[in-house]
Amino acid sequence: MSTVTGVESRGTRHCETTALGVLLRHEGLDLSEPVLFGLASGLSFVYWDGKGMGFPFLGGRVKPFELTRNLAARLGLELLVQETASPRKAWQNVAAAIDAGRPVGLQLDSHHLEYFTSKVHFGGHVVAVYGYDDQDAYLVDTGPQGGAVSTSLASLALARAERGPMTARNRSFTLTVPGGAPAPQDRIVPAIRSCAESFLNPPIANLGYRGIERAAALVPRWLQRTDDPQVDLAQAAVLMERAGTGGALFRNLYRDFLGECAASIDSGDLRTGHRLYTEAAALWTEVAALIAAAGESADAAHLTQAGAILHDLARLERDAMRALSRLEAPGPAPAGSTA
Repeated sequence: MSTVTGVESRGTRHCETTALGVLLRHEGLDLSEPVLFGLASGLSFVYWDGKGMGFPFLGGRVKPFELTRNLAARLGLELLVQETASPRKAWQNVAAAIDAGRPVGLQLDSHHLEYFTSKVHFGGHVVAVYGYDDQDAYLVDTGPQGGAVSTSLASLALARAERGPMTARNRSFTLTVPGGAPAPQDRIVPAIRSCAESFLNPPIANLGYRGIERAAALVPRWLQRTDDPQVDLAQAAVLMERAGTGGALFRNLYRDFLGECAASIDSGDLRTGHRLYTEAAALWTEVAALIAAAGESADAAHLTQAGAILHDLARLERDAMRALSRLEAPGPAPAGSTA
């Protein structure tokens, strides 16, 4: 048996920030989950209804692993990513790091994990692995999935090798905090501005605030889009509220990030952004409830109401991001100040 000592699980909500927290705390950098998400410019929106999809997908964050890459670049972290088509080499990459006393991040398909409560294929799931024995691997996942958990080595290999949307080729990664890395506090404003600029200037119409407007137009027609509304609409609502994010398509995490920042940065634009995302988070939860109700009743009136709220959300989030895009870095403290 080989185990990295000192690893702790916390009641976190999102898989990728959970794994990043484990890896960075081991390096001596302890940041809250909302701050990890915010520093990585993780908030986004996508309305996706591609060919071959059974039902449209609403997403509230950047693509899987883009969050990790963003955070590493912003904080000057050394990110080592390994991918391989060989299951044997894939496990050697993980075991070598654990044997050297380092936890490892893995991107995999959660469907195969034995402890996972929802048996749906999702190839963008991320966990931290900190130990193994002859039979099992020991992982840290989100609070809703159990925190410190285990799964058989065979199931882990299947999860890592799965192919399909959002999967990676047995991807594993480690993070190192080098000497002289910028202080996280100094990277807050660039992170917020970068997120705002991407949200306000999406390259295609189904992303950012324009994507929310698209959702507002299309969600009212969702009963025409499905042969099984009780399944498809219920699943859409679950993904919005309980898919490891703490609800509201990641708006809760970003609201909390902005709230933590406002405690140390005196800015009217930041306070405006925080207030508007507090409103937005509550409205997204209301949208999810209406979609669930439409699935149960097959009553299109619920979807019409959800569409009206989505129109409000597009405006609300656009205004929030416009305020946040104007955010300026705090100036230097006055001479003689102890701040």
